[in-house]
Amino acid sequence: MASLNRSHLHSYQERAANFIDRNPYCALWVDMGLGKTVSTLTALQDLRDCVAIAKVLIVAPLRVARFTWPDEIAAWDHIDLGRVVNMAGAPKGKREALLASPHDVAIINVENLSWLVAHARRQGRWPYDMVVLDEASLFKSPSAKRFKDLRKVLPEIHRLVELSGTPAPNGLLDIWSQLYLLDRGERLGKTMTQYKGRYFDQDYSGFNWTLKDTAAAMIHNKVSDLVLRLSADDYLDLPPRIDHIERVQLPAKARKQYDTLEREFLLHLDNDEVVTAVTQGVLAGKLLQAANGAFYLPDDGGVERIHRAKLDALRELIDAAAGEPVLVAYNYQFDKDAILAEFPQARVLDKRKATIDAWNAGEIPILIAHPASAGHGLNLQAGGSILIWYGLNWSLELHDQFNARLHRQGQTKPTRIYYIAADDTIDAAVLQSLKTKDRTQQALLAAVSDAARIRQTPQR
Repeated sequence: MASLNRSHLHSYQERAANFIDRNPYCALWVDMGLGKTVSTLTALQDLRDCVAIAKVLIVAPLRVARFTWPDEIAAWDHIDLGRVVNMAGAPKGKREALLASPHDVAIINVENLSWLVAHARRQGRWPYDMVVLDEASLFKSPSAKRFKDLRKVLPEIHRLVELSGTPAPNGLLDIWSQLYLLDRGERLGKTMTQYKGRYFDQDYSGFNWTLKDTAAAMIHNKVSDLVLRLSADDYLDLPPRIDHIERVQLPAKARKQYDTLEREFLLHLDNDEVVTAVTQGVLAGKLLQAANGAFYLPDDGGVERIHRAKLDALRELIDAAAGEPVLVAYNYQFDKDAILAEFPQARVLDKRKATIDAWNAGEIPILIAHPASAGHGLNLQAGGSILIWYGLNWSLELHDQFNARLHRQGQTKPTRIYYIAADDTIDAAVLQSLKTKDRTQQALLAAVSDAARIRQTPQR
């Protein structure tokens, strides 16, 4: 893959980087797909080059912290931030060792931020003069421990950047705490109570709050100097297709089961059932099942579930969509069953025109379909612009045709396509096969043999 450098940045990405450079406390409210990560990294590079910052902390959701930020740092030639340590998901002992090691940038998942604050306070010093909050809406609750803990070290933070595509998923009540972290209450009030009293009316129950007349415009005006808003509709033209690989890690037990099956073509399950693969072709199918989280049992066709890593990733993506309809591609019947159990609001794409019409009318929040049953002849673009591949499929034809259900003439928004792929599994071989457009049976068989090699190649 050709290397990327600053000349490859879009003008709006440079604009976002410059906004961070000029505003020590700011928020980027940027739609998914506009590259807020590389924009932020470019700003960090500028600030580092002019010695405006000493040490940076990046706080993000676990998978974003573990994969997205390191991948982006590695992908861009103009990014050289010195020594980077990644504490995301690490056990306490390793976090402490990484924290004690010399570094210029630290990455941590949001769940461990409170631990970091407590650890730093015990040491008597907060070490990071700049903090980046990726998905700042995770700090929208002023009663949450992570918000309270971060507030304790605000006096020692001299630059703070918030990133979010959905800063107010539940309305403008969500933004008070996010803005407080930037200006300590200067614009919207020192407390949530002040904010509510100034801009909202309370109903008779005492639980619901509605905006006062003209309050929305007042709030927008108050925060506008701290916020840069970039909309995908403004920058992305037939709208582009944006592909993203959502990487997940298998839990330890499932990891061991996968490796055993891959190595020995045989696996003994806890229920005394045995999964066997007599050929590489059969093995490929079994490994895909394992990557997705379950096995079909050989005798009765039952299902043995071994992990829910992809299901958790799907929930994160659907939550991040903030109410936008989502089309989900599944591979196995047990995928469909798991998704329906996890998301009661989901509907299955069947043969009824009424289902298609309901989707295109925006009445179905989550539509799940098998690519073989929805790959040709369906116009689904009116119903949404987000497609998630929960289970990967070797067929390039099914892949391209299914993607074209949303990314086609009549689509008014950028089509965002997410591939949930389990790290160090045959998923990497599937993605590689699709990428190189290899349609033959030999690609399937060779990919099984080459999986160990392919999975060591970082996905960008």
